[in-house]
Amino acid sequence: MTSANDVAQAAVQAGIAELKPSPRMPVLFLGHGSPMNAIEDNAYRRSWQQLGQELLAQVERPQLVLCISAHWLTQGGSFLTGMAQPRTIHDFGGFPPELFAQQYPAPGAPQVATQLAAQLHMPHTRQPLGVDPQAWGLDHGAWSVLQPMFPDASIPVVQLSMDYSRPPAEHYALGQQLRALRERGVLIVGSGNVVHNLRALQRTSSPQQAYDWAVDFDQMVARHVDQGDLAGLVDFQQLGPVAQMAHPSHDHYLPLLYAAGAVEGGEAVRSFNTDYQMAAISMRSMVWGA
Repeated sequence: MTSANDVAQAAVQAGIAELKPSPRMPVLFLGHGSPMNAIEDNAYRRSWQQLGQELLAQVERPQLVLCISAHWLTQGGSFLTGMAQPRTIHDFGGFPPELFAQQYPAPGAPQVATQLAAQLHMPHTRQPLGVDPQAWGLDHGAWSVLQPMFPDASIPVVQLSMDYSRPPAEHYALGQQLRALRERGVLIVGSGNVVHNLRALQRTSSPQQAYDWAVDFDQMVARHVDQGDLAGLVDFQQLGPVAQMAHPSHDHYLPLLYAAGAVEGGEAVRSFNTDYQMAAISMRSMVWGA
């Protein structure tokens, strides 16, 4: 029997030198929540498994997954992972050994990453993106959702970092540059959370229970998405105290702006996992174009 690692290694050896024209790929924003969702048999993991099966059944197989994760922040520019075999990063602490044992051996796409870095640019400087040949890999914002979706780890994955020094509007603008990649076989996956405040976590008896400010912020996002006003998501900080409580830091919100920027006007959207973990993390997830 061929193992997932054998499949991934074969993909590395075959390589992917360029992206070919394709039907338009969907755009995903996935609320990833606790790293434990990657290994627990819960509704979130099952939804990611089902989503992966649906995508492979309904659309052409992606040539590449481009993932924007809340957990790769850079300063002074954005970067694409450029290694042939990205390492699985366990960027968390205090969890059981079985979580640290998880590996996602998906291949990278160094040649494609180099090509894309030259084609994309930082909105404020027009400078091309950088390529990281070895330092990063796939952090848990990426592999925790991709592993259930595509368990054979055979689709190449490239991560895009977020320059945390730049304002939200520029993250959305960089997301807009990703639109054209959808017609070159690229599945765009933003991985973060619509609401994310680890300081306010508390145990609840139901995933529907959450703080009022968490519900208010989550519903604000839902309204913008449902009405197709994705550019309106950029101004989230104008909500003042509600935004501050929903995002003491906005690293988990920014991946949503990349996904929103990559959406074409009028595309249908489907939301799922519209509940909460521990009252202060919204698991709301969205699929456009599928």
